[in-house]
Amino acid sequence: MGSSEAARKGRTVIVGDVHGCREELEALLEALHFISHVDRLVFVGDLVARGPDSRGVLGLMERHGARAVRGNHEARLLEGRADAGLVSGEYRRLAEALCEREWRLLEGMPLWIDLPEHGLRVVHAGVVPGRAIETTPTNALLRIRAIEPGGEWTDDKHAPVLWGTLYQGPPHVVFGHNALTDPQLHPWATGIDTGCVYGGRLTALVLAAREPVPRGHAVLAKLASVPARRVYRAIGEKKEASS
Repeated sequence: MGSSEAARKGRTVIVGDVHGCREELEALLEALHFISHVDRLVFVGDLVARGPDSRGVLGLMERHGARAVRGNHEARLLEGRADAGLVSGEYRRLAEALCEREWRLLEGMPLWIDLPEHGLRVVHAGVVPGRAIETTPTNALLRIRAIEPGGEWTDDKHAPVLWGTLYQGPPHVVFGHNALTDPQLHPWATGIDTGCVYGGRLTALVLAAREPVPRGHAVLAKLASVPARRVYRAIGEKKEASS
């Protein structure tokens, strides 16, 4: 897994969890004056589910030649395709609506993407500090939020020690999954899921060609966002998959 492609002349735009919020994604790209196939578009996963237009988001990804890592919601859909009994409700409806081309987009999403010209790695939820990504359990890459006192990783939203506070790079890790009001700003990790589908904002990290990721609060100058048009899903609303 990973990217060996050469650095490009355009910008790199890395977008947080979209969750089917196509209109907000379009508004964000318009605000950035994004130039398709000149600028590079990368997603941190969870493009689909919970919001209003998952298929529209996948179509936009395809039109712009974008790349995306796999999120836990893409993984759930793929599990459901292999075993329909694993999904129900909105996931089953979405799975039944997807065409073969859209399934191929989901299947082609790796667990991480390396962008060495920026010194960064894109992964959906994060990494386990001190552990090589190649030996990290897939479920951790898709769901990690924090580290428990014993050193185990957890998806517990209330665990106090976020994994990014313990992670030492390089590379700098850009991630999503853990929706918060503000971006997560750690020395070697930046979280850009600001809860668009919950009525928050859709956030992107924007880097010039070959520009390294600024560390800590300095990265704020490289972030851009647009507000959600409405609350599509209440925080804590029980559905078939975790956030």
